Amino acid sequence: MAGLMDKLKMNRDKENEDVEEILNQLGLEEGDLMEEEADTWVRVTTLKDVSDIDAVATELREGNLVLLNIAPMHKKNKVKLRQSISQLKGTVSDLNGDIARLSEEKVLATPSGTKIER
Repeated sequence: MAGLMDKLKMNRDKENEDVEEILNQLGLEEGDLMEEEADTWVRVTTLKDVSDIDAVATELREGNLVLLNIAPMHKKNKVKLRQSISQLKGTVSDLNGDIARLSEEKVLATPSGTKIER
């Protein structure tokens, strides 16, 4: 019986490894790394300081979506995080965009013409 359980566990571990390998390879195919022109990009950035909001605002004005990792600031300084998010909300509102928290550590901000389903 132990042999059968070991085989089942090995198969499950192998399946998990396969899924992780596939996920880790996403976007790494030849030609995927910013070589193509696009009308809109999804920019991924990390919020480390209030001044990072300026770069996010620039991306939004250029029509790009921004996936923002807020974890470092959330752990370090919640007052600055509140200030940064408030500033970002104002920018998004001015641009007629949208903003939503996707998870504990991620915020999505969109430019004009793009709304987030809730």
